[in-house]
Parts: sequence; structure tokens; C-alpha cells
Amino acid sequence: MKRRRRFKKISFLKKLIWFTAGSFLIVLLFGFLVISSLSHDLPSISQISNRQIVESTKIYDRTGQVLLYEISNGERRTVVAIEDIPQYLKDATIVVEDEKFYEEPGFSPRGILRALFVNLTHGRILQGGSTITQQLARNAFLTPEQTVRRKIKEFILAIKLTRYYTKDQILALYLNEIPYGPTIYGVEAASRAYFNKPASGLSLAQSAILAALPRAPSYYSPWGSHKKELFQREQFILNKMFNSGKISKRQLEEALKTKIAFEPQAQTIKAPHFVIAVQDTLVQKYGEDLVRSGGLRVLTTLDWNLEQLAEKVVAEGSLKNEKLYQGKNAALVAQDSKTGQILALVGSRDYFDAENEGNFNVATQGLRQPGSALKPFVYLTAFKKGYTPSTVVFDVPTNFDTTNDPQKKYEPQNFDEKFRGPVSFRQGLAQSLNVPSVKVLYLAGVQDTIKTLHDFGVTTLNEYGRYGLSLVLGGGEVKLVDLVGAYSVLSQEGILHKQTMILEVRDSRGEILESYKDQNREVVDPEYPRLVNSILSDAEARSGLYQNSLYLTVFPDHDVALKTGTSNDYRDAWTVGYTPTITVGVWAGNNDNSPMVRQGSSILAALPMWHEFMVEALRLEPLDTFNKPAPLTVQKPILAGDYSSSGVHSLLYYINPKDPLGPPPVSPEDNLQFKNWETPVLEWVKTNLPNFLSSNQVTPFTDNQKTNLIRSSAPRVKIEEPSLGSFIQGQISLRAAIQGDALIAQIGIYFNNKLIRELKSDFGNSYFLNLTFVPPDPELQNLLMVKALDQNNKTGEASVIVYK
Repeated sequence: MKRRRRFKKISFLKKLIWFTAGSFLIVLLFGFLVISSLSHDLPSISQISNRQIVESTKIYDRTGQVLLYEISNGERRTVVAIEDIPQYLKDATIVVEDEKFYEEPGFSPRGILRALFVNLTHGRILQGGSTITQQLARNAFLTPEQTVRRKIKEFILAIKLTRYYTKDQILALYLNEIPYGPTIYGVEAASRAYFNKPASGLSLAQSAILAALPRAPSYYSPWGSHKKELFQREQFILNKMFNSGKISKRQLEEALKTKIAFEPQAQTIKAPHFVIAVQDTLVQKYGEDLVRSGGLRVLTTLDWNLEQLAEKVVAEGSLKNEKLYQGKNAALVAQDSKTGQILALVGSRDYFDAENEGNFNVATQGLRQPGSALKPFVYLTAFKKGYTPSTVVFDVPTNFDTTNDPQKKYEPQNFDEKFRGPVSFRQGLAQSLNVPSVKVLYLAGVQDTIKTLHDFGVTTLNEYGRYGLSLVLGGGEVKLVDLVGAYSVLSQEGILHKQTMILEVRDSRGEILESYKDQNREVVDPEYPRLVNSILSDAEARSGLYQNSLYLTVFPDHDVALKTGTSNDYRDAWTVGYTPTITVGVWAGNNDNSPMVRQGSSILAALPMWHEFMVEALRLEPLDTFNKPAPLTVQKPILAGDYSSSGVHSLLYYINPKDPLGPPPVSPEDNLQFKNWETPVLEWVKTNLPNFLSSNQVTPFTDNQKTNLIRSSAPRVKIEEPSLGSFIQGQISLRAAIQGDALIAQIGIYFNNKLIRELKSDFGNSYFLNLTFVPPDPELQNLLMVKALDQNNKTGEASVIVYK
């Protein structure tokens, strides 16, 4: 019985041994299969050794010397040799990350057991027990996901790295690989970012700071909100270094006393609006992956000196506009007229001003109403149809609505709320008169004008049914960069040069992927732009518009043409001007499209910035002049400006807009606009020349009567002192020249629209006003105005803005 029991016991033990051995073999086999499976997609040593480090794309200015930006997948890195890394940093890293680094086989059994206990206790993965070698494996070759599968891969790869690399090689790879900030990788990049020095120059305290970061780079960031915790971790590391014999007591005390100063977080992007526009173009052409990790070298068209000037002008000008007109932003584009290359581009006052949407690029993305800035293209379209700069239209109050609905009345006003009677196309464009320009748009045709704008490179204004006669006053939206391109076509007499921001793109091997080639085409006969250039570059012709601001539009020895514009409610102010070599446009306003105060017209808000930029930019530009237009041969006298030899009527009485060079209309009243134009013209004649009106028919004028008709009878006032934009302290010295065709009878001086002095006398036809007064209650911005009244009750005035 005992023998049988002993036999059963031995038999049970044998089975248990075989079961245990079998189970162990099965687990071992399963583990081998798992390891083999997971090892299959791990990199080989050859792949590790030949690993291509991700390279960022670098964007340069046109010289290739100024690095504007590095586009990356989030890694800015500079690799350095292990001997260029101070021993302090190596020791600090080892004591805090992996004390047994030089002794362990790439993994820490103790660390793994500790992590296993913590993870089982909490029911989820909280610790990984990773050594320096494992961290390197994870950062360089694996994903950061916290799974058992990834942890086994990390373990396998760590063993593989340890077998084929020395500990110093692994440490060097680690210190060049791991993140020290959201986009800062490796000790060299970290040292330069936080301390503005190479890693080789780090002190003991600075080394401890860097060693503190890899555990949680964002949390411990020197630019973040946990500096206290960062310094506590630094002290912890320094004490560990002392306790492990890496530093002496004296070194510890000195390091703990050291005050650490960090470099401010650098704006690592120059010309941000321009660069982001270039980046968007690159991504569209080459794809996101190649742009972020392919190591492209991009040479742009940007002139860094002009860009810095543009940024300064926009920053200072918009700051002034904010104080004076509540206009917080501005944008500027400068283009080489002869090539289409963008030389400078500022999309907003401050790219990093999130509160005011500073990263929004008004220059390339903003759809803004251009005000009168479209007028040159309206007049050019009219010139193409046979009208001339001498053709006359009447500047009189006109309702352009043809529905007879009082709710749809459209009666535009001029900038000074005055009407001038008969004016030539040249005067209408040069002085930006609204009523004549609306008439010119009607004659040119809205659709044909939009076609001209599209031919000139404007990419918007595509909702044809939405635009009417208000288009000439800004009733449509355009982009600043498009408008600058269109004006550059004027400067090149009808040649459109395709805009570009890129000169050359090379891949990481230096192979050229693309290079600039001028793409140009003629979009209009050169004679028509020459007519426009002749008008816009005529300082005398535009003097009535700019008055005391005229000096902002004149540049000695340079032929400069320009046009300003202001949208409804003063939401947008524009100045676009050009020479034969450079075209520059400025927009001023608010990125959220809120209006500026009333005084924020184009002359006050945008023109000074444009002027400041042009003054400096033209120093580098060659002296050049616009070609003069050829003499015009006109068959119809009415198109040559002879509007009165057959009686005074509106232009529609003599011209069929569909065929201006053809015979006059048989029944002009069939034109829906005829009555709108004709009635106020006859009213003007009745008021100004009553002797020549009989039964609604006007007899021909004599030459002397024509002269009197054309001549302005209102007094002309020019304020010579103070100048526009000057500052006042105490009293104001006022000097103004006043001239009139009739005798001057009364002069009034107004300050902020309040009459402060009135003079009555027989001043003759010419009088020079010279007086000094103390202004009542001056504000930050003030309007000083001089009004003159002649004996025929005609009034002339001039005004300037002065600042307290």
C-alpha cells in the first residue's frame, strides 16, 4: 500500500515537472515568437547607422544671406560631437535620467520591476522604467504611445543598440536627439535657444537646467509658467551630482547661488506674412511632407532692407493712426514693376498681435473696398473706347438711379462736397472727383471695366451681377497685392509681369526644382496706360485734391504717379503709387473691418506711410521717367473737350455710349440715364449763364463766355503755415494765401469747426493772411480751416490737421 502511494506521488511529481517544463517552453516559444514578430519591423543596425535625419526647409531673402524661417515637422536641431558637450551636462543627465547607464545592458531590471508595480497598482501605464538607451530608441525610432507592444519594441531595440554602440556613442545620440522644448531638439539647439551660447560654453548651473527639461519639456519650459518647479528640479539634480561624487561641495554651493537668466523667446520668423505666403505656395506645389522634412532651400524675392523699412513704416504709421483715427492696422506691398517680383510685404501691423488678428494677411487675403483706387482703370477703359483726357462731363448734383424709386436714389458727393461744373476727364481723375467718375464708368461700361481689371491681374470682382455704378467709388472688394500688380501694369505701359515671391527652390541634394523666369504678356495697347500715367504723375493737376498734403506726393528728380482711395464709412484707406521701376501700395484700417473716425481719409491715414516708404526706397531706384502719350487726333469735337460750340448739354446728348466714335444719337432721351444727366446740366446753365437759356435750348457761346464758364469763380485758399501734421504748443501762427477772380470780402478762421476769428474788408483779388492766435480747447487732433468769401458770395476754403 505504501509502495503504491509512493509510486503515485512520484508519478504526480513527474507530471508536474513535465507540465511546468512544457509551460515554460510554451511561454518561452510564445515570447520568442512575439519578439520575432515585433523585431521584424524594427530598423536594422544598418538602417540605424544610415538613418537620414529629418531636415527643415530654409527660406531666405533674395541674397541668400538672411534666413527668414525654417519650416519643419517640429524639430529644430543642430548635431554636435560628444567632445563638444560639457562633462557637467553629461553627468547631470545621467544622474537624473539613468544613474546605472554605464553599467546596465541597455535596460534596467530594477526600473522595469518598479514600473510594473506602479502600473499594476494603478491599473494603467504610468511609468516606463526607461533607461537613456530606451529613451533614445523611443525618440529616434518609435512612437510615443504608451502600450505594452511599444514597450517590448523599445526593450528589444535598446539591447540591439547596446550590442553595436559604445555607451559614449549612445549618450551622444541621446543628447542630440531628445526634445528640450516643443520644437527644440538636442542640447545645441537648447543651449542657443535658452542661453544664446553653444553647448560647449554651458556652466554647471545651466547644465543642470538643461538636464531638468527632458522629463517634461513643456511643463518645465524656461518660457512657461512653471519656472519655480524648474529651479526646484535643478537643485535636485545638483544635489544628486554632489551625492554621487560628480561635483564638490564648493561647486554645489556656487551653482546653487548662481542666478539663471534666460533668453527671451525669440520670434524665429522674419517677414512672417511674406514667409507664410511663400510656405503656402510651396505646400501647394510640393506637398506638406517634402516642405516640412525634405530640406528644401528656397531663395525668395524679398529685399530684406526694404522689408525692414516696410515693417517700420507700417508699425509707426498704424500706431499713429490708432491714436488719431482708431485705425489699428495697415499693410504694405512693394513690387519690382519690371519683373513682378514682390520686394516687401507686410500683411498687418504685428503678426504676433493675436488680439487684433495680427496674423491675418490683409495684403494677400483681405478683401477690401478700394474706394477711388479703381478709378484709373475706369478712365483707361473709357480711353480705349475713344474718349480722351480732354472730354468734358459736368460735375453737378446727379441722381443716377433709373427706377424713380426714392429709396434707391444714388447721388454721390465729391470729397469736399462741392461741385465744379464742366470738368475734363483729366481733371476728374487727377482730382478724384466722384460725380464725373461715375459718369465715366457709365460711358466705359461696368462689365468692360471689370474685364480691364481682370486683364490687369485683379483676381476678385467675379460676381458680375452685384456691381453697378458704385464700382468706381469702391463698390467691390479687391486684394492689396492684386491692386499693386494692376498698377504695375500701368507703370509698364500695358505689360503684365506675373507676380512671384520665389526666385529658386533646391532640394536637399542641391538640385534645382524651380527657378524664376519672367512671364509677361501685353494686356492693352501702351498708349492708354501712357494717358493714365500722364494724369496720375501730374503734380499740378492733383494739387487741388491734396492741397497742403501735396508735398507727400512729390519726389524730386523722380517721375511718380499715384492714386488714393477711401471706402464708405472710412473702413479702408489706400494709397498706390509707382515709378517706371517700383510699385508700392498701402492699406490702412482695421482687420475686423470696423471703421476709422471721419478724418481717417486716404490722405491722412495711408498716404504718410506710403510717402515714408517711397522716400527711402527711391534712393536706390534709378532715375526714370514715363513715356509721354502721342498727340491725339480726334474726329468728334465733343470728345476733344468742345462741349459748348453747339450748345451746352450733357455728354449723352452728343454721344451714344455704345458707339462713342459714331454719329450722335437720334433720340438721346431713349437712354435711361439721359434725363438724370441732362436736367442738372440745364439747371447749372440756368444758374451760371441765365442769358443763354431760352426754351430749354442753349445757344452757342462766344470764346470769352467759354473762358468764363470754365474758370472757377470761387476764391482759392492755400494754408502755408502750419503744415499738415505739425504739432502746436500754445499759440498758432497762421499764414495763408488767398486769391479770387472777384474781390475778397470776408475771411473766417475755424478751429475744430468753430469760428474763432472773422475779418471783413475789401481785400482785393489777392490777400496774404498773417496772424497769431491761441486755439481754444485743443484736442489730440484738430482741424484748422480758413474760408474766404468773395463779393459774388462764392466760397473757397482750405484746411489742415494739426496735433496737440
